[in-house]
Amino acid sequence: MSTDLLLGLITGILFGFFLQKGRVVRFDKQVGAMLLKDMTIVKFMLSAILVGMVGIQLLTGAEVISLSHKAMNLGGVLVGGALFGCGWAVMGFCPGTSLGALGEGRWHAVFAIAGMVVGAAVYAELYPFFKSTILAFKDFGKVGVAEVLGISPWLIILVFWAGVIRLFVWFERKGL
Repeated sequence: MSTDLLLGLITGILFGFFLQKGRVVRFDKQVGAMLLKDMTIVKFMLSAILVGMVGIQLLTGAEVISLSHKAMNLGGVLVGGALFGCGWAVMGFCPGTSLGALGEGRWHAVFAIAGMVVGAAVYAELYPFFKSTILAFKDFGKVGVAEVLGISPWLIILVFWAGVIRLFVWFERKGL
């Protein structure tokens, strides 16, 4: 097994462990997030984003990795986001939590996983059509927020951290 595969396996196991320990694979947490009554999942996701932002920037600065932006395609983001949200609302799982729930023995998560696999296959089959329609709508190219604004990524990270911490404090005051 290569080092990359081993690191991927370890990372995946740790991610699943934290999903389970954070109770974000629980159906009541999923429904609570959809109804904006329980922000456990939102706090979990934002915490991961905060840590990831710093880690990626540190690794980039140390030249361990190099960033390669995906194209910012408004049509793809809007349609993909809507499909993701609908799938989450209907099934009660996102990709990560569906696998975590299956790992806990919640067999109904198989339907969510099967839906994702079928959706990916349909997308792959219809890609030529999507490329000329949805993916052709408002393609801004491979850009990042820092490049668009012409500022340091660290400033964006600092502002994002401050905003998220403020949001967390508000969630706690509201009992969310």
